[in-house]
Amino acid sequence: MAAFASTAVLAGLVAGLAASPAQAATAAKPRAKAKVSVSTPKASERAYQGTCPADITFSATVKLKLKGKTTLAYRWIHGDGSRSKVSTRKVSGNGTKLIKVSEKATFKGDVKGWQRLEVLSPRKVVSKKGYFSVDCMELKPIRTDKDLRVSARAWASPSEYVGYCTPGSKIDFVGRISVNRPAWVRYRWVVNGKTVDYGKLKVRDSRKVGVGFSPRESHRGSAVLEVLSPDRAVSNRAYYSVHCKTHTPPAHRVKVDASNLVTATNHDGCKVSAHARVSASGADRVRYVWSVNGEVVDSGVTTFHRGGGSKTVNLSETALSGAAKNGGRIRLAVIGSQDSDTISQSYAACQAPKPTVSVSSVAVTGQRNEMCADNRGPGVDFKATLTSTGPATVKYYWVINGKRDHNTLERQVNGSLDVTWGVGGTHGASVTSGSIELVVISPNATSSGATAFNATCPAPAPTQTEKAEQPA
Repeated sequence: MAAFASTAVLAGLVAGLAASPAQAATAAKPRAKAKVSVSTPKASERAYQGTCPADITFSATVKLKLKGKTTLAYRWIHGDGSRSKVSTRKVSGNGTKLIKVSEKATFKGDVKGWQRLEVLSPRKVVSKKGYFSVDCMELKPIRTDKDLRVSARAWASPSEYVGYCTPGSKIDFVGRISVNRPAWVRYRWVVNGKTVDYGKLKVRDSRKVGVGFSPRESHRGSAVLEVLSPDRAVSNRAYYSVHCKTHTPPAHRVKVDASNLVTATNHDGCKVSAHARVSASGADRVRYVWSVNGEVVDSGVTTFHRGGGSKTVNLSETALSGAAKNGGRIRLAVIGSQDSDTISQSYAACQAPKPTVSVSSVAVTGQRNEMCADNRGPGVDFKATLTSTGPATVKYYWVINGKRDHNTLERQVNGSLDVTWGVGGTHGASVTSGSIELVVISPNATSSGATAFNATCPAPAPTQTEKAEQPA
């Protein structure tokens, strides 16, 4: 039987060789493989920020150019070196076919990585790397009243920058967080989709926060201030643009210097201001930044031409709050294209303003006619009101008919206090008249102004004889 089978196989081979050359060539030609290309995988959220675990879906498109049928076999290659299971899909038809494939992954922590798609059949092709990141944020809410409301606003300074993009150049983002009652607030800055700064601070009414960066190329972008707790809030989008000029560095190093920093505390309203000298040894563009107790409050740019020189820069009056009222330090940082310098100086704590006193006009409060019986004019009584803005020792005196009473009087006043005075009648007169004034000499000088007065003794009652003589 084995010999018979071998003879039959041999006969078949001979028959095949005896066939026509065209038929033999057709039978031996294999089917052409489909042409394959793969797009770069994309993540459903390339830069995820939020709570974890996070579900991210990766997708890519396989492009097949085929005639007939084929089997698409593929798998995912992960950035950590692992690979997914091989998946297959039947594809048939003529022409170009687009097949979208995807894979879902769950991440429990922060990660930066990439994914590739590897096609195994009908041809082996590997895509480019598709990058992604996951930034997990665990937010612990702060206990507070249910009706707590938080809002945020943001703006860029400057919103449009045109100039040299050197290390001294900077775009600042300033935000204001407002609350309807005091609260600890957690926030973050997101610039062009990336978190660049976090912070936590106590806000009683409203408070400014800021962040900045030095641009290196021309571009446009935006920043958002997000409040994370105790209530969530998102500011408006602060747009900015940068147009960099070509900068030719100086042939020699230009040194910059900050000196002669002087601070001043305005106790009326509790504000602080400062000024200093900024110097450069040559032509340069110098940026300066003012900080109060580590918090940036103002900034600016000054330009020096050939030969350099010195200029005065000022910090306008800035209101202080919280612990800053008790004193602190003001810092000035200057940044040139090749050099930088800083200087700091303490400032005095705010003091409560000294109380001031005002006085009302003098008013006549009474007339004493008992003096009229002694052939004198009536006595007159007066009153004025002293008002102080705080506890104060008030020293004052009275002026009668333009002449000062020799006594300097002293009273303790906290609020409003009535003070009185009186004058007696003139001998041999039935009328008492003139002017009276109250003059304050301490803690500040003020006066009631002169008040005129005129008092007349009442006419005497008629005697019995005078009554009898009157006509009936």
